[in-house]
Amino acid sequence: MSKNVTKIELNSPMEDLKGVGPKKAQCFAKAGILRLSDMLWDFPRDYEDLRSKTCIADLKEGEKTLVVARVIQARFGRGFGRKRTFHVLAEDATGRLDIIFFMAGFMGRTFTIGEEYRFYGKPKLEKGRAVMFQPTFAKADDDAQTGILPVYTLTRGVTQKEMRRFSRLALELAEGQFSGEKETLPASVIESANLCSLEYALRNVHYPEGREEYSQARYRLVYEELFDLKTALMLSKDRFGSGRKGIAFTGHLDEVFVEKLPYELTNAQKRCLLEIRADMASPKAMNRLIQGDVGSGKTAVAQCAMLKAVSSGYQAAFMAPTELLAAQHLETLTKDFEGLDVNVVLLTGSQKASERKKTLAAIECGEADIVVGTHAVISEKVKFKALGLVITDEQHRFGVNQRQMLTAKGENPDVLVMTATPIPRTLAVVLYGDLDVSIIDELPPGRKPIVTKRYDEETRRQAYDLMAQQVAKGRQAYIVAPLIADSESIESRSAESLFEELQETYPSIRFALLHGAMKQAEKDAVMEAFYRGETDVLVSTVVIEVGINVPNACVMLIENAERFGLAQLHQLRGRVGRGSEQSWCLIVTGEDSDIARMRAETMCESSDGFYIAEKDLEMRGPGELFGFRQHGLPQLKLADPVRHVKVVERAAKDAEALLAADPGLTAPENAGLKSKIDQTFATAGELIL
Repeated sequence: MSKNVTKIELNSPMEDLKGVGPKKAQCFAKAGILRLSDMLWDFPRDYEDLRSKTCIADLKEGEKTLVVARVIQARFGRGFGRKRTFHVLAEDATGRLDIIFFMAGFMGRTFTIGEEYRFYGKPKLEKGRAVMFQPTFAKADDDAQTGILPVYTLTRGVTQKEMRRFSRLALELAEGQFSGEKETLPASVIESANLCSLEYALRNVHYPEGREEYSQARYRLVYEELFDLKTALMLSKDRFGSGRKGIAFTGHLDEVFVEKLPYELTNAQKRCLLEIRADMASPKAMNRLIQGDVGSGKTAVAQCAMLKAVSSGYQAAFMAPTELLAAQHLETLTKDFEGLDVNVVLLTGSQKASERKKTLAAIECGEADIVVGTHAVISEKVKFKALGLVITDEQHRFGVNQRQMLTAKGENPDVLVMTATPIPRTLAVVLYGDLDVSIIDELPPGRKPIVTKRYDEETRRQAYDLMAQQVAKGRQAYIVAPLIADSESIESRSAESLFEELQETYPSIRFALLHGAMKQAEKDAVMEAFYRGETDVLVSTVVIEVGINVPNACVMLIENAERFGLAQLHQLRGRVGRGSEQSWCLIVTGEDSDIARMRAETMCESSDGFYIAEKDLEMRGPGELFGFRQHGLPQLKLADPVRHVKVVERAAKDAEALLAADPGLTAPENAGLKSKIDQTFATAGELIL
């Protein structure tokens, strides 16, 4: 059946629409638009307000403006082929406007001399004459190009005109489909939160009637994203987390361990340990996050949890993101648990077959009390006799799905996840909504604060000399660069060029190079040599952001620091300061922008990871926020947890109230919400089970 007679519906594939062939459909698919209905949820990134025009004589520089003017001249300018510029001269009763288009070799027949057009853009005033670069335009009598028009993010092969055409069509077909019983939010929530209808929201977020209508529409959609996420995470918490039936641990080996420690736990560690002990003694399963800066003592608290599980007759699994880190955890646990009759084994993907076979047998028969490993721990062949506790290090690198795969190897084991990535307290409700959160917000006594200094291109040699002085005293250092190799398009120092340059400048220092393009065996060998003190300075990319503990390393020198976010700079700084001697973080900036200065000043004034995380979000915005999210959770389209923190709090409160009244969302009025959450989060590591 041809497209001309095919009945177009909201769920029609894009290829069924007139003007969309297989090639064009592929272009839409790259933007996530497979069906016409997907247009409803592809929200505009900006708007063109075409409701009122401005005379050319009244144009103000830099203000987006609509001009209606008659074209009196149109010609090609400089360049060849498609790269040519195209120049238009237009006038109204008050003056003339120069209009310039770039990469416009195709525009030769676009304008008709003598016709009136609408031009929308930011004018620039040059020598008393108004100029517009790359404005959007349409014929003055085109009624479809009036009012407030959406501006969509485009993918190659799709025009703004096509996006507007199909979004209008989708809205027309959706009329009446998202009201009443089709609403996914319960009527009680819509009423209590004073929300507009979904149909009204979709219409006015794409084609707003005015500022007030747009505000109501956007609030509804932002609220709904946050409400759905919070509800889903709470359901996950009840079914997968602390709401499920678990093990009531009765062992006390953790108390013996704490008494034998050569130091006293900090108040923050004690508080965290009390919360964990209460969870583990409870018949409900623990699902808790330990969040704290590098060096705050998360491992000691995790060790107590492991010993409580083992002395209760259960096994513990400790999963780390890299083999080297897993090996270091094994070394630490073996040493710290000496004399406690606890068998700790290592399981990684690179183990020899004979060693792996022996380890798997020890795990299955219960001879292994604690299993430390990488992703290898969640493989099918690993069978525990009595898995009671699961611990994952650097939680955001594993995610919900992998955590579930590990917990499935036991009968509702307790779960403890750890991260040194500081997430602002205000956002914990969104990012870790399925976990109870414990925060270790103080460092152990005796740790000297890391001295952070900023250098520029002119003073960078001073930073390297300071590093060399410390190496001469028998200490070690890291140097981090943003690139592996030099790039023609990016002005930044690379790890490879620095490595070569520094070997010539400081011939007595033993340098080593480390970057992500190296094979894993090579990386492990380089890190191992540095750990053993066989290398003085490790020149690296950010692969050492989550790395091994080298107490002798006292200098972290970061080149082109402006290319790193604040949170990442703080993570890198956490690689040093692990011993009792003074440590330094030397920030070398290659550009003197406002953002570079602000980041450097923040790093120099504070070592509080949570404060730095808040500042990072202020500077970067939410676009990069969810790099720290648990893998598998859907991205938010409109909601910005930083700017919308009050909406976060309101949506969370309403979600909690709804689930308190209907824990399983089994009431008829909540069926739509339940169905939507199950479908939306079905791909999130089977979050809702």
